[in-house]
Amino acid sequence: MALHLSLSPPSIRSSPSFPCSGRQPIAALSDSKSGCFSSKSLSVASGRSIGVSGGNRSFKVNSSLETAGATVGQVTEVNKDTFWPIVNAAGDKTVVLDMYTQWCGPCKVMAPKFQELSEKYLDVVFLKLDCNQDNKPLAKELGIKVVPTFKILKDSKVVKEVTGAKFDDLVHAIDAVRSS
Repeated sequence: MALHLSLSPPSIRSSPSFPCSGRQPIAALSDSKSGCFSSKSLSVASGRSIGVSGGNRSFKVNSSLETAGATVGQVTEVNKDTFWPIVNAAGDKTVVLDMYTQWCGPCKVMAPKFQELSEKYLDVVFLKLDCNQDNKPLAKELGIKVVPTFKILKDSKVVKEVTGAKFDDLVHAIDAVRSS
């Protein structure tokens, strides 16, 4: 997700509505003038990615979470090597992990619903882990017994678990962790 701001002198305009309404804005853009010179500065809340264009210049500020490989608003595939760096980069954000296998029917039913949740909850990091032979050490570390299993983490610790294709239970668990 990127927020694009248009810079138009003498004032700067941006949409007042943010996808995370009711929460803190993700960026603040200020304009200052001194004599013939003007400058623009951008303050970015941590954990966000902002694209800014002004005049003939543009830049993007990446958060540490995106650098680690996760993108807000979509499900990110992880493996035994990428899971913990992404979870640690998420900081105090809620992280939801879908632990699945390729052959699992209920996992295939839950996949598009899980994607929809990632588009709805933009303040939550959504990850998926194929519990194949390569990722068996991580699956074992996380204590998986059945697929699908959804682990909900906060501050790099598992705080809730939903087993099976129980969509409503998953939504309630996510809401409970987000509000805690």
